[in-house]
Amino acid sequence: MAGKRSVQKEQNSKKYTPQFCPGKTTVAENRRRYLNPDNKLKKIRSLTEEELTRLLGFRSPGERYLSIHPPLDEIGEPDCPIRQLVEPTAGAKAGDAIKFIQFTDSIYFAPIMSTIRARLYHWRYRGCDVGALSGRIPLEMRERDLEAVAKELLETEIFDPAVNAVRAITVHGHSLRLDENGLMFDAKRRTWYNEKDNCIYYIKDQWGKTLDMPINFGQRALEEELKRRTCAYRTDNIDFEEDAEEFHRVIANVYENRVKGGWGKSLPKALKA
Repeated sequence: MAGKRSVQKEQNSKKYTPQFCPGKTTVAENRRRYLNPDNKLKKIRSLTEEELTRLLGFRSPGERYLSIHPPLDEIGEPDCPIRQLVEPTAGAKAGDAIKFIQFTDSIYFAPIMSTIRARLYHWRYRGCDVGALSGRIPLEMRERDLEAVAKELLETEIFDPAVNAVRAITVHGHSLRLDENGLMFDAKRRTWYNEKDNCIYYIKDQWGKTLDMPINFGQRALEEELKRRTCAYRTDNIDFEEDAEEFHRVIANVYENRVKGGWGKSLPKALKA
């Protein structure tokens, strides 16, 4: 009996290691790399705090953050075990208002797309509210938390200025063909390709309002580079069928467990494996 308890204790103490995504292709590997919060995303550009503030379009650079309640230290929160367990974010502590950033990702080899982007947000960030649609994905957070997260999302390898875009409104364009410069269609024309330096500039904020000073996002990646960085399966790059066997096994196991046992405690051990 004592031996059985020690075995059970050892099993309960094992650290959970998430798999993130099955598969052996570079697409599967990219998904695991982007989703894993232990992996630091590769930084490929730098944006100033002022540029980020202007791009989001909620406040002027240097303007104070709007709040929806006093700082938590001033409120005098009730005694609550959950409050003791969960450390509030910097924005929640300060009482910041909720703001958002919205991305759209082209089907033409964008490094990331909405479904994986939503999972990335939940794995990497706290205090976020995510909406995942086919062609857009809004991310809502306390404003100063949002700015910190947006900076990472815009400066790293998961953002290419030609095939990923920040668009608060009039988001359409992810499924349309790229233009002659390799840029995704934008009815608001928020970006501009400069032929002289081969760089892409944001000349409007995410709302489509003209910026006083353009924001340089650098050169777009070549298609071959995007194909190496993308986490989307395509028949003209890496086909889903190359990882299909493992995906089918996982998906079949999920559906079989749901149909036969509803994940209940009485589910046969053979099905839980």
